[in-house]
Amino acid sequence: MSSNDNKQFSSRLGLVVATVGSAVGLGNIWRFPAEAQANGGAAFLLLYVACVFLLGVPVMLAEFSLGRAGRSDAFGVFHKLSPRGKWWLIGELGILASYTIGCFYMVVTGWTFEYLFNSVTGDLYDGMVQVAAGGDFTNADIFFAEKMHQYISTPWPPIIFTWLVILINIAVLTGGVQKGIERLSNILMPLLFVVLIVLCCLTLTLPGASAGLEWFLKPDFSKINAMTVINAMGQTFFSLSLGMGTLITYASYYPANTRLTFTSVIVAMMSLVVAVLMGFVIFPAVATYGLTDHSLVGATLVFQTLPEVFACLPGTRLWSILFFALLFMAALTSTVSIMEVTIAFLSDRFKLSRAKACVLTLTPLLLLSSICSLSFSSLSDVKLFGMTIFDFLDNFATNILLPVGSIAICVYLGWFAPKGLLHKELTNNGTVRSLLTGVILFIIRYIAPVMISAILIAPLLK
Repeated sequence: MSSNDNKQFSSRLGLVVATVGSAVGLGNIWRFPAEAQANGGAAFLLLYVACVFLLGVPVMLAEFSLGRAGRSDAFGVFHKLSPRGKWWLIGELGILASYTIGCFYMVVTGWTFEYLFNSVTGDLYDGMVQVAAGGDFTNADIFFAEKMHQYISTPWPPIIFTWLVILINIAVLTGGVQKGIERLSNILMPLLFVVLIVLCCLTLTLPGASAGLEWFLKPDFSKINAMTVINAMGQTFFSLSLGMGTLITYASYYPANTRLTFTSVIVAMMSLVVAVLMGFVIFPAVATYGLTDHSLVGATLVFQTLPEVFACLPGTRLWSILFFALLFMAALTSTVSIMEVTIAFLSDRFKLSRAKACVLTLTPLLLLSSICSLSFSSLSDVKLFGMTIFDFLDNFATNILLPVGSIAICVYLGWFAPKGLLHKELTNNGTVRSLLTGVILFIIRYIAPVMISAILIAPLLK
């Protein structure tokens, strides 16, 4: 990288906000409520909180420690710390995972942009069957399902919005760490929390708010089983962006005096707050409008069920704009962090300027993401192992690359990294006390690899 601006975050607040921005994305906004709905509500929430702090934070600290110690891209960190081995393959795996995710994540972010645009114009609700006072959802679910199908199965509009997202990423990332990533996060993350709080104030006044909150906050321990635990662990890794090289790359921009343990706890807590606030938005509305029979999974929750809720509220278009603006902001900060992994690699390995690395990283996505988008329309008949191109990339990255990468990071730091690296990084070369170093190392060595392996194996047992 050619300038100091591109090598380090400017402040402690900036690095925390940027790292929170990398972690807070679609996984927190829609995947968490969907997982909570499918896994027993409060029981899942309790397990998720436990997994974030007992598993997610230690693995996050592993990535932070490697990134700051190596002061390089995901590949260069391992090559620098262990030049005689082939541990750099872990970095290459992270780069592959992040770029694979970027191919389809740009498409989903494009959908959020399209829904935001159509909320502003009113097209999202244009022609909707009028719902009766009191929230009769007759035909509304069919209307929004058809609207979603229309949006994603028409070839050009989703591609155009995907291209716009890619161009926005190029504009942001060309600005570097401080003027691009940090500045974007400093603007969007506070706005994200403001919009979430506004939406919470709305849904908590709904007639069914108390019933929805009771379901979300009062645990029924009979709902807990082996798959609930595995799903909670999977949500932890997905929502904290572990295993894809992002946190290693961002940590390489941390100043030497950054307190890694404190930073990891703050990032984990902010990620949890966003997830819980989304529960406060979703479940009171679900209880009020009788949507408990709907399939609250991923795209259905965001692009079909929530517009139904907004349709029954005064100021429909306003609430729709606020929510999809929230979703777009969360998705955009995540795409920026995902793409930074490859940009840092190209800049460090091939000594390219920031601008050239950004163009080389993101320009191919104009084609690759378009192919992913077309897997819902003209390429829907093209199958890879029985899956569409989009679904294949999603499953390959999420169910294989991320768990394998996380296990490899834990094994490396726990057993093969330079002696004392974790202790050195957590104590800032002995200048900060860290009473939990031994516990964290134990989890990284023995607990995390086993638990992550369960996430990797579980889909094969279904």
